[in-house]
Order: sequence, then C-alpha cells, then structure tokens
Amino acid sequence: MVVVLEKNITDKQFENIVKHLEDFGFAVHKSTGVEQVVLGAIGVKPDFDIRKVKILDGVAEVYKITEPFKLASRSFRKENTEIKIKDVVVGGNEVVVMAGPCAVESEEQIFTIAEIVSKTGAKILRGGAFKPRTSPYSFQGLGEEGLKMLRKAGDKFNLLVITEVMESNQIPLIEEYTDIFQIGARNMQNFGLLRDLGKTSKPIMLKRGLAATVEDWLMSAEYILSNGNKEVMLCERGIRTFETYTRNTFDLSAIPVVHKRSHLPVVADPSHATGLRDKVLPMARAAIAAGADALMVEVHHDPEKALSDGPQSLLPDQFEELMKQVKLIAEVIGRRIN
Repeated sequence: MVVVLEKNITDKQFENIVKHLEDFGFAVHKSTGVEQVVLGAIGVKPDFDIRKVKILDGVAEVYKITEPFKLASRSFRKENTEIKIKDVVVGGNEVVVMAGPCAVESEEQIFTIAEIVSKTGAKILRGGAFKPRTSPYSFQGLGEEGLKMLRKAGDKFNLLVITEVMESNQIPLIEEYTDIFQIGARNMQNFGLLRDLGKTSKPIMLKRGLAATVEDWLMSAEYILSNGNKEVMLCERGIRTFETYTRNTFDLSAIPVVHKRSHLPVVADPSHATGLRDKVLPMARAAIAAGADALMVEVHHDPEKALSDGPQSLLPDQFEELMKQVKLIAEVIGRRIN
C-alpha cells in the first residue's frame, strides 16, 4: 500500500500516520520524491480497508500496490533512484562505465588494467577477489590479498571499486575495501545473503540469475530494500537458454521492462551475456540504446593468460573503441558518457 502525504504535512501529522500504520501491522518505508513524500506500508493484508488510512490528517491519497515487489515498484517511487557514490551517480543522465578484469590475479595485472580503463573513461574498477566457479578446481581468487590490490589500484587511478561477495561472513571484510557490493547470478536467490546485505549501508549491484524471470529478479531486490538498504542497482548479464552460439542469451528487452516496472537503475553486462570478445561491442551499443544506466565490461591487457574469462575480455584498444562508440549512442538518446 502506498500512502501519499500532503505537501504541507506537519511533523506531528507524519508521526501520527506512521504510528497508525505500524499499529495496523505494517512495516513503514519512506520515499522522498521531487514533488511529494510517500510511505510504503508493507504487509500481506489483502482485506485491509484503506479508508482507515485515508481519513488520517495529512494523507492526500492511498492506493494498493498490485505488484508483488512493493519497494522496488514504480508505484512506490515515481522518480528514478539515483545512487551517488562520491562524485559518481548511477541512475542519472550520465551512463557510468565499470571495467576491469574478471579476477584480480596480481598487483601488476590490476594496476595495469586500472590505468588503461581510467584513461579511457571508466569510473568504476571491477575485479573479483572471491570467484564463484563452476569447477572446484578452477581459480577461486586471491581473497583478502586481492581486495587489497583492487583497493590500491582504485585509489591510485581515482576509480571506485566493485567486487563480488559470495557469503554473509565475507561482508565485514569486503566492506572494508569495496565501494559497491556485487551479488553474482548464482547468489541472486541466496535470501540469507540478501537480507544481510540489506542491513549494510553501501550500494549493491544485483545480477540477474541464470534462469530468473524479471519478477524473480525484482523480488530478490525486494529482500535487500525491505531490510533497509535503498541503494540497489540491477544488472542484466544474460540468461540461460537453449542457444549455444553465445555463452548466455542477452535479454535486452529486460532493460526497458524493468525501467517501466521499477525505479531502480539497470546495469548491462555484455561480457557475461555473450561470452565472446567480438560480440561485446555491438551488445554494449545495443544496451545503451535500450536505456541502460551503466555498462559493466571485462578488460584484460593479456587475455590469453587470464586466469578466468579471457575469451570475453576486451583488449585495451577494443575497450577504447567501445567507449568511443557508446558515447555516440548515448548522445543520440539524450544521455552522456563523460
């Protein structure tokens, strides 16, 4: 249920409305928009008479949210959510680029790639220190040493840092080093992890699961939002279908679908979506045209020797060309890439 408040509401009226909602058994979440303040009253009460709330002083309008995802819904928040991290804003007019290797392999490797992507226009450095791999015998990441290298490289080249968290017990450690938590596709429905990350204060990027519907994806975001963290961005990274010519099937339609249903920013990851270096650039162009708020791409200066995802990692000159082309696409649709 959404409770729209009057513009000139007093503090006393506001407190009274919140108290009544809590007495009715609802959890109350506040959203401050450009023109109005709304309260999300969350709770499964299908027979609740909304007139009990409409009559309260300071209430302008009350209506039920029909979507199962309440806080992620466009009904709860009309304006797009903008996530500000230092001087970078995800969800605004600028399309933000996140780039870097799949995994941190050494200090020399991550510093080399960080310098390349920062000079070419990326704002956020990606790199895994803990790697979820299909095979238990594959490279699993450098752990805390990798986090330290990632942070040092980000600081040296004025880049924010995003890295994946796989388990709840890793949160305090990773929080020391990262600016954004990444939840991988395999953990999209790890509800315990989602709840715990919802109690943190740093932004979270939630990747779409391998076979998740858009509703599944948004419901997972709801777990984070309902536990207190409002800074959630969604990442489309391809889904598993019967097609074998690419690693996954890039669901470009998910970008405008999510923008219509939700206020949360959408990131596009054409590297994981296609799994092939030569397909990343055309899919990046398409993602920008479809309305993605950010791009995440894998870059490696020596992909033949990469310990993971070498075949989908762009070479430095390819990344430079990608940046030139997506800037042009962004301008056509009234956005920008600085």
